[in-house]
Parts: sequence; C-alpha cells; structure tokens
Amino acid sequence: MTIVESSIEIKKDIKQNNSVVVEMRNLKKSFEKNHVLRDINLSINKGENLVILGQSGTGKSVLIKCIVGLVELDEGKLLIFGKDISELKNKELIEIRKKIGFLFQSGALYDSMTVRENLEFPLTRQLGSIPKEEMNSLIVEALTDVGLEEAIDKTPSELSGGMRKRLGLARTLILKPEIMLYDEPTTGLDPITSKEISRLILEVQKKYNTSSIIITHDIECAKLTANRIIVIKDGVCAAQGSYADLEKSADSWIRSFFE
Repeated sequence: MTIVESSIEIKKDIKQNNSVVVEMRNLKKSFEKNHVLRDINLSINKGENLVILGQSGTGKSVLIKCIVGLVELDEGKLLIFGKDISELKNKELIEIRKKIGFLFQSGALYDSMTVRENLEFPLTRQLGSIPKEEMNSLIVEALTDVGLEEAIDKTPSELSGGMRKRLGLARTLILKPEIMLYDEPTTGLDPITSKEISRLILEVQKKYNTSSIIITHDIECAKLTANRIIVIKDGVCAAQGSYADLEKSADSWIRSFFE
C-alpha cells in the first residue's frame, strides 16, 4: 500500500464529535496600518484536522500565534476549551497552553543538544523532576511515533530535513497535547517526504485524537490531512468545506488553490 493510500485509510478511521475545542469570534489583528485579520469567525471540533489556506501575508500564521499567545488580539473573542483566554488568570492560561502543541516551520530545535536532550528539555521544563525510567519511556514512545528511535543519540545537524521535521513533531508530542498547531509542516521538503509528514499528521490525529490546525501552501498536504478546509482572503474566512467541495467552487479564485 502506498503512503497516499495508507493516509486515506487512516483518514477514514478518524472519529470526530461536536465538542468545540477552539472558537474564534470576530477576531481582529492589525500591525499599525496593516489589517491582517479583519473579522475571523471559525471553530475547531474535537478530533478534527482543520486546514487553513490563503495567499502569503493573509495572516494564517498570525492566527495560530494568537492561539498560543505569541500575538495578542486587538478585538474579538478566542475561546479554548470553552474558556475566554482574555479572562483567564496567568496560572489558568499556563495550564491551557500546556494542552497545545506548536510545530514551527523550523522545528525550533537545539542544534547543540542530542535528539534525546531535545526531548528531555520540554519534559523537565513542564513537568520538573521526573523519574529517569519514566522520562526514558516517554522519549522512546515519542521517537517511535515518528520513526526516529534509532536517532536518539544523534544531533539535529546529522538529520535530514524530513527527520528534523519529525523530531520537532516528537518534541511536541512528548507532552501529549490535545490541540496541535502545524505551521507549514511540509515546507522545504521533497514530495515523498512531504507525504510522509502528512501521513504522520494523520497518525497523530488517530492515536491521540488531537484537534489540529494546519497552515499550509502544500495542496497535497491539505488533500491528505484535512477533514475541513478554510480559505482566508482579505482577513476574513472566504470559504470553507471539504477538499472535494472547494475544488468545485463556483468562485474561480477559490478553485485556483486546487488547480
């Protein structure tokens, strides 16, 4: 079975429910005179992969940075697990953020550390001192999930681009997040490796029942991973639906993403 066929089979098995884990209401964000997000309204259900498409500079990455608190909203409401984050005290906000995993474009790896040390870092930062056996078990599980168990003593500089992406994903998964945010997960990768990363996204969704937002320009990644797609134009959600629905849209601009 090919990677594409395997991904489709995984996708068929994904179970979603109507429990909303992230909701954005009239979300706005500007940088001086640049109105990036003008009026964003969307929600993500438990167990759903939501892909966001749009031209460069339309605020896709800004949107997910708002979720993890890297960018502060100007207006609107952002609810995570039903809680308005603007009303949370610092301790409550930290607890919410522990449930969110963010895979950066670069992987945000420490080149001076081994693979093992890169995974130990978030564990000790978030959980403090934990027994050595428990830490090793979590590290091995995370690396096994992404097929990197044999690279445990290597450094990131010894890994290929695709392996570095997988290591970044392992470092995020080790804390068992309920929400995953992927910022251009296949950028800079060859087509075969891109499909492997897309397949991993589906496997993570299936194993951990994660709710994910996937920002991508890679239409094949969108096709393989999305339960639902939203297209952003001029700072608003211009269209949403399945891949099959949107590629047949009556709007030629929407269709252009799928050609």
